[in-house]
Amino acid sequence: MGQPEQHTEGAGPFTTRLTWHVPGGGTAVWESRMARRRGMLVISPPGAADRLRTHADAIAIVWLRRLNVIAAIAFVVGGALFAAGAAVAQFGSGDATECASIYFAGGLFFNTGGYVSLLQVINAPRHVADGSGRLVTRRWRWWSYEPTRVDWLSTFVLFAGTLVFAVSLLSSFLQGLSVQQVNRLIWAPDVVGCVLFLVSGYLGFVEICHGRPCVRAHSLSWWIVAVNQLGSVLFIVSALAAFTRPATGSLVNADIANWGTLTGALCFSLGGLLQLYEHP
Repeated sequence: MGQPEQHTEGAGPFTTRLTWHVPGGGTAVWESRMARRRGMLVISPPGAADRLRTHADAIAIVWLRRLNVIAAIAFVVGGALFAAGAAVAQFGSGDATECASIYFAGGLFFNTGGYVSLLQVINAPRHVADGSGRLVTRRWRWWSYEPTRVDWLSTFVLFAGTLVFAVSLLSSFLQGLSVQQVNRLIWAPDVVGCVLFLVSGYLGFVEICHGRPCVRAHSLSWWIVAVNQLGSVLFIVSALAAFTRPATGSLVNADIANWGTLTGALCFSLGGLLQLYEHP
C-alpha cells in the first residue's frame, strides 16, 4: 500500500502538524505537542462534524502522566525556591551563602524538570506512517539525538539551560573572587542559561503555532509556553541587571536583579501548575 497523501505544516525543517486521509474516508491530524503531552491524535470521520481522538496504548498513557507530574512539580518547586532566594536577597538577610544555597536547591529541581521534559519527548507516542491513524510507543529510552524534531530541540535546549545555570549556581559558592571572576564564572553562565531558556520558549511557540505568530487564548498549551517565556524574559532582565561593574564592584541594579528573578521564578511555578492539567 502506498503512502497516504499528507499536508505538512511547520517551520523550516520542523514538522509540527500532519493531516492525511485515513482508509475508509475521513482525515487524521497529528500535532506534535498534543501527541507527546496528551498521547493522542484527532480523526474526523467522513461527513461528521465532531472529532474522535485516538489515544496511545494504556502503558504509554500511564508513563506520560507520570513524567508530566514529575516535570510539573519539579518546575513548581524549583520556581518557588528561586523566588524564595530572591526574596531573601531583597527583603531578608541578604547573606550570599544563604541565597546561593536556596538558588542551588531550586536549580536541582529545574535540572530534574528539564531532563524529565526531554524524556517525555524521547518516549512520546509516534504516529504510524501507513496512514491508519494510530499512535505507537517504542521501547523506553533514556536518551536520543533528534535535532530535526522541534519538540526534542526545544526540550534539549531547556535542559541545557538548566545545566548552564548549575555552573553559575555552583560558582556562586566560591569565596574571594575578583570582579572579573564573578562576571566570568557566575554572571556569564547565568546569561547563557537565560538565552537558552528564551530559545527553548521560542521553539515551543513554533511547535504550537506551526511556524506562524499566534495567540490562542483558549489553548492551555499556548498559555503554558507563554507564561514560561515571560519567566525567561524576566530572567534575562534580571541577569543583565546583575552584571558587576568593574569600576565600582557593585551590580548594575540589585533591585531589578532580585525582582526579575522573583517574578520570573513565579512564572515558572505557575507554568508548572498549569502543566499538571496538560496530561493524557
